[in-house]
Amino acid sequence: MARAAAVTPPVRRSAGVTPGRSEAVLSRLQLLVTRKLDGLLQGDYAGLLPGPGSEAGESREYRPGDDVRRMDWPVTARTTMPHVRRTVADRELETWLAVDLSASLDFGTGQWLKREVVVAAVAALAHLTVRGGNRIGAVVGTGGPPSASRRGMPPAAPVVRRLPARTGRKEAQGLVRAIAGTEIGPGRADLGALVDLLNRPPRRRGVAVVISDFLAPPEQWGRPIRKLRVRHDVLAIEVVDPRELDLPDVGVLPVVDPETGELHEVQTADPRLRRRYAEAAAAQRAAIARELRAAGAAHLRLRTDTDWLLDMVRFVAAQRHARTRGTTR
Repeated sequence: MARAAAVTPPVRRSAGVTPGRSEAVLSRLQLLVTRKLDGLLQGDYAGLLPGPGSEAGESREYRPGDDVRRMDWPVTARTTMPHVRRTVADRELETWLAVDLSASLDFGTGQWLKREVVVAAVAALAHLTVRGGNRIGAVVGTGGPPSASRRGMPPAAPVVRRLPARTGRKEAQGLVRAIAGTEIGPGRADLGALVDLLNRPPRRRGVAVVISDFLAPPEQWGRPIRKLRVRHDVLAIEVVDPRELDLPDVGVLPVVDPETGELHEVQTADPRLRRRYAEAAAAQRAAIARELRAAGAAHLRLRTDTDWLLDMVRFVAAQRHARTRGTTR
């Protein structure tokens, strides 16, 4: 039993969400997002990720370190001083979300369930990107329908739901509500196939956001994210619960994996088991971060036991600072 707990971190526990709780959580999230994001991120900002933009802006004098490919030769010739053309981000941005709602997301030991943090991230992203005529859409993946989990029936194929990109705050709120109301089925969504859906059909350059706990093997989703990064700015939001990182000393702990239905009894009083679990979990998270870094995706980790909104604010502020830092942005 110790071997199973050490080899397959993190241990997961099912925690269903009733429609009433989902609606109450969503109302609370909308209030938090509106108050905090508007209060802490005042001023105009071009997007979630740093980038030079695609539309021509004003010229300014060349400074060491500027990209020579942006030289404004007409102004340089007219003033006899080297000038570069600044660019601004495209205001009509299209943002697509790949939202993983596998059964492992129906779990939480902190203030929030992991699926609630996922919905929170979606609400914040919608709030940040819906301005200026921007469009936001999503593909949502979850396990098979609950009816397919009955004894004697083969596992059902993952369910994928596509929500078209639309403009307007009302439409964005409808998207958030649709994702919050998605029923999580048993099993795991195919994260790689879900990310691939953002490449079909080909879309103009924009922002792609992948929200998941990334517990599927990196070789399943790493290549699709690399492919997505060729055309889009990619943000990966990883949702983590503290019990996925270490086990508390609480004696015999019964644990149910919601994706397989397997039940394990783990003796958490064993310090060697807790150490092996923590080491395996740390190695797993390091592999996730390494794969996302190799894919060129920006990486934001949100936890169920911390202020996820403050973490998002810090991330967006850091990206905005990176976009305006120096002379090449």
